[in-house]
Amino acid sequence: MQHVLVTGANRGLGLEFVRQLLARGARVIAACRHPGKALALTEAAAAHPNHLHVLPLDLDKERSIAELAREAAALTDALDVLVNNAGVLVSGERFGALGSKPLAETFSSNVVGPVLLTQALAPLLEKSRGAKVMNLSSRLGSLAQTNAFGTPSYAISKAALNMATRQLAAALAPRGVTVFCVSPGWVSTDMGGAAAPLAPAQSVRGLLSVLDGVTAKDAGRFIDHDGGAIPW
Repeated sequence: MQHVLVTGANRGLGLEFVRQLLARGARVIAACRHPGKALALTEAAAAHPNHLHVLPLDLDKERSIAELAREAAALTDALDVLVNNAGVLVSGERFGALGSKPLAETFSSNVVGPVLLTQALAPLLEKSRGAKVMNLSSRLGSLAQTNAFGTPSYAISKAALNMATRQLAAALAPRGVTVFCVSPGWVSTDMGGAAAPLAPAQSVRGLLSVLDGVTAKDAGRFIDHDGGAIPW
C-alpha cells in the first residue's frame, strides 16, 4: 500500500490527486493552508477512514513545514511518494508594472517551499523502497519554448523549480529517492481557467501513469502529463 503526501490538496489538481489516489487504495496525507475550510477533503476523510489525513501546511513558513514533517512521521514510518503540487499564479501582470512583491511571493511558494518540504521529508522518503518526488512544473517554465511575455512570476518560478528538481534529484538519487518534474498541461482549474482543454481528472490520470512508470533512470527529467519529454 502506497503512502503519499499531496500539497495544495484542497482544490484543483491537488484534490483530484487525493481522490484518484484514494480510489487506488493509497493512504494519503493531504496538506493545505486551511484544513478547516477544505470541505471536500473533510468529506473525503469521512468516506475513507484511516486512509486520508488532512494536515495544515503553509509553504511560506519554515515552522509550518517542520511541523508537517513531524506530523507525517507520526502517521507513517515511510513515505513512498511526495507530490509537490501547491503553487500560486499572479494574474494580470504586464511589463512596465512589475513589482518585487509578486515575484518574491511566487518564488517563495513555487520554489523555496517545495525544496524545503522535500528536504524536511527526506528521512521518511529514504525509508521507502524506491520513493518518488513529483514536482508540478509547467511548460511555461521551459526556456526553449518561451518566445512571448506572459505570467512572468509564474513562468520564472517554474523554470527555477525545474533547476531545483535537478538539484534535488542529484542529492537524493544516492539515497534511493527519484525526483522529477512534470507538466500537467493546461487544466480547467481555478488557476487554469474555464477555457483550458484538459479536465483535472484527465490530467491527473496521465500524471499518475507517469508516476507509475518512472524509475531511477528518470531522475531529474521534465515530463509531460502524456509521458513525453519536455525541453528545458
